[in-house]
Amino acid sequence: MRRSGAPSPADDRHWRGSARLAVGCALAFAAVAVLVDWDAGTLTPSRTALWLALSVAVFTVLLPQRVTAGHGWLMVRGPLRRHVVRTDALVSVWQYDGVSARLVLRDAQGHRLELDSRVLAASPLLWHELDTGVRRSRERGTLRQGDDVLRRLTEQIDGETARAVLRASGLT
Repeated sequence: MRRSGAPSPADDRHWRGSARLAVGCALAFAAVAVLVDWDAGTLTPSRTALWLALSVAVFTVLLPQRVTAGHGWLMVRGPLRRHVVRTDALVSVWQYDGVSARLVLRDAQGHRLELDSRVLAASPLLWHELDTGVRRSRERGTLRQGDDVLRRLTEQIDGETARAVLRASGLT
C-alpha cells in the first residue's frame, strides 16, 4: 500500500557506495598505520590516537557530498556544512570546467551551492527535479544567467541517457 502525501526526495544513487569506499579506505589506512607502527615497536597510546585522527581526516576528505532534491529545492551536504537552493527561484547557473566540472547554482534569496555535474548525469531523478525547477525559474523570469550552461548540460545528460538505453537494449 502506498503512502499518501509528498513524494520522497530524490538522492544520489551512488552516494552509499562512495561512502562505503571512504570508510573502507579510512579503516585500511588506520589498520596499516597501526600495524606498521606496532611491528616497528614504536606504537604508543598517543601514536595510536594520532593514527586514528589521521584516518578520520582521510575519511572526511574522501566522503563525497550528498546531493538530495525535492519539489523546488536542491541540497548538498558535506561533512561540515549543507547548502540549499530553491530551484524554482534560480537566478544564475555557472559551470567551472576542469578535472571535476563544478556546477554553481544561486537562487533569488542569495543561497549558493556547488556540485559535481556528473552526479546529475548519474542520477536521473536528481536531474529531473533540477530541470523541473529550472523550467519554473524561467517561467517566473528569475533565471537571468546560465541558459547556455543548462542547454549544454541537458544535451550531455540526454546523450548519455540515450547511449545507456542503446547499450542496455543491445543496439550498440
